[in-house]
Amino acid sequence: MRTPVFVLIQLVLATLFYLGLRFFGNDYLFFAGYTVLQFIILSTAWNILGGYCGYVNFGSAGFFAIGAYTSVFLYTIGQSPEDIFPASILPVAQAIFPLPVPIIIVIAGIMAGLVGLGTGYLTLRLRGVYFAIATLALAIVLQTLVVNWSFVGGSRGAYVIPPNTVPVIGPYIQYLFILMLLMTIIALTTARLIERSRLGVGFATIRDDELAAEACGVPTLKLKLVATVISGALMGMAGAPFPFYIGYTEPGSVFDLGYAVNTIAMPLIGGTTSWAGPLIGAVLLGTMQQVATVTISSAVGLLIVGLLLVGFVVAAPNGILGLWQGWFGKRSKP
Repeated sequence: MRTPVFVLIQLVLATLFYLGLRFFGNDYLFFAGYTVLQFIILSTAWNILGGYCGYVNFGSAGFFAIGAYTSVFLYTIGQSPEDIFPASILPVAQAIFPLPVPIIIVIAGIMAGLVGLGTGYLTLRLRGVYFAIATLALAIVLQTLVVNWSFVGGSRGAYVIPPNTVPVIGPYIQYLFILMLLMTIIALTTARLIERSRLGVGFATIRDDELAAEACGVPTLKLKLVATVISGALMGMAGAPFPFYIGYTEPGSVFDLGYAVNTIAMPLIGGTTSWAGPLIGAVLLGTMQQVATVTISSAVGLLIVGLLLVGFVVAAPNGILGLWQGWFGKRSKP
């Protein structure tokens, strides 16, 4: 299937999904759907580095937080530019701010991508558990910086108050939901393009045997930097709308352990060898967590993830896609 056709199919499905939720007239469905879409983007982004290259990243919450606090930073500037900019450039600043959310998302993606580039350059010479620990340390360092940065609220948090409605669309949550749908399409298309390109082949050589790839002349460090930048940028973009979604942003909600755990578990459960694996895992786990939140308790979410992750690691280490391919592969044999 060609990429334009793939994108067109996604746009059609996204439109039908949005219209179907709108038909029910319950805004909670958009709140729940936003969360599921957010995890599709995060798990797809994680899989670009963790699945395609084989480098496990425990710092997902850090990149997500970069996106979220970029939004808080730009929103704070937009609320009172006269307190920040000198009088000579104040008219220009007032013409620019406040920035629309799509522009903020792009800026957040660039910021997270740059941090990914710097982090990758410093840590990608590490391998295995050492790289994983380094990415976890990155998230802790970023959290410490945010907690002590009063401009974005510090430890007390910051309010980001969005409008109630948007022209044409209606409720603001539906506007955010549409933005997340578009970002989901971008993330899935990016992952699919990588998987089917020479870049994806290079990533696979790193995952299978990095030393052998280096011996054959594969520019492994360059490829890993590309993967880190793309992965970090997508995670930052996923985090950018979060302050507008939740209304109140504080370090504990953004650097939550659940983001790191879910972002790793969803691709592992769905399957890490294809763009479809993170999608399947995120839809399955995200939907189960939302149902559990409504019917039982939000605290049950991580329990569900943990149980499923242990079960799949033991019974199906290649995830749902691995089970599917293995089952049909056996049936197709004479």
